[in-house]
Amino acid sequence: MTVPSPAEAAEPVEPAPARPPRRTFGLAAATALVMGNIIGGGIFALPATVAPFGTVSLLAFVVLSAGAVALALLFGRLARRSPVTGGLYVYPRDAFGEFAGFLSAWSYWTMCWVSIAALAVAVVGYVDVLIPLHGNHVLQAAVAMAALWLPAAANFAGTRWVGTVQVVSTVLKFVPLLLLATIGLFFVDTDNFGPFNASGQSVSGALAASAALLLYSFLGVESAAVSAGEVRDPGRTVARASVLGTLASALVYILGTVAVFGLVPHGELVDSGAPFADAVNALTGSSWGGTAIALVAVVSITGCLNGWILMAAQMPYAAARDGLFPAPFARVGKGGVPGFGVWACAVLGTLLIALNYTAGPDTTFRVLVLITTFTGCVPYLLSAAAQLYWLARGTRDRVRPAGLVRDLIVAVLSFGFSFWLIAGAGYAAVYQGVLFLFAGIPVYVWLRGRKDKTEATDKAEAAA
Repeated sequence: MTVPSPAEAAEPVEPAPARPPRRTFGLAAATALVMGNIIGGGIFALPATVAPFGTVSLLAFVVLSAGAVALALLFGRLARRSPVTGGLYVYPRDAFGEFAGFLSAWSYWTMCWVSIAALAVAVVGYVDVLIPLHGNHVLQAAVAMAALWLPAAANFAGTRWVGTVQVVSTVLKFVPLLLLATIGLFFVDTDNFGPFNASGQSVSGALAASAALLLYSFLGVESAAVSAGEVRDPGRTVARASVLGTLASALVYILGTVAVFGLVPHGELVDSGAPFADAVNALTGSSWGGTAIALVAVVSITGCLNGWILMAAQMPYAAARDGLFPAPFARVGKGGVPGFGVWACAVLGTLLIALNYTAGPDTTFRVLVLITTFTGCVPYLLSAAAQLYWLARGTRDRVRPAGLVRDLIVAVLSFGFSFWLIAGAGYAAVYQGVLFLFAGIPVYVWLRGRKDKTEATDKAEAAA
């Protein structure tokens, strides 16, 4: 169920049948959804990805943590206004109209299934620690596809099952990571950190470039807002879950990355396929620790995929309810999950995995991460702009006067943060991301044309 836009309120349109509210997520499940979607493949794979930039990437992590908290606060405020499923689509739509809402939904949906493919690829490096794949590209692609389809199948069991899986998988991965992030700090060797800026570019350029890669590890801060229609008391719970989940994830991220940088020599970390496993091996002096952390990583990423697949289905569901996404995306199964959306993201993710492993698996993860950075930031940018719009209008039913200054600061920081990340993604990522974004315009034109034709026909029949 979604909130009608101002344009729709002016011209009554026969609504599609709404599904009954299924408020299955409490604070614990909503927080676990945020943490589970944030702490996935990123923390396990990205320390090695950003190591070529040097320890400046640790500073980027701190900056990103602050920006992620600002986004969490932003989504919490917006969710109070529109506590419905598909938040990052609803916010721009209500503020700027259907086209802005569609672009946000399309971009976010693209980010979801590309991110799902990237997460599945991240599993491969840790499965290789448990079961050596000997560099066989066919086996690597098969492992990535299996990691994608198993949680996709679990999603058909319903949102209650998704919430349970998220709580269990979050605990299983959070505790070992926190142990490494704390105990590992006592064994850090400062000689392992390497140069502060190893990229050869300016410090500001290296900071922005490494932050663009690291943003992938914070995607998911909006999870509670996107699933607000499934959350009990969303006006309060979404904000609390978003902030709590983001802060806890940021703590583990920063301490864990410092530990990895300090335990694994910089030269080895740059070429590492499983940096956390290498860090535990260095800490214990044997291979059993690395095997254990690799198992945790596989559980973590699989649980993260479970939540992201739900996100990938819910965003187009909200848009499809308004006639701005193909109608099959609005179909909901008995378990409360939009089944067609699950199938669509799983199939597209599979095709992307196959394409990238065919093109060259050595660059797969980096390319996918940068594409998700751009497509993920577009909805963030539009949501921040929507909040600025409501603040500029100053309507009392949408903005509490007592919190005007705070909300303005959060919205401005969120907008600037999102813009900075898009700029830092680099020309190639922006180019590819824009192509993905513009590919949706013909879809919007077709759907909007069909919708307007149906509305005109209905009016003509009513007048007759």
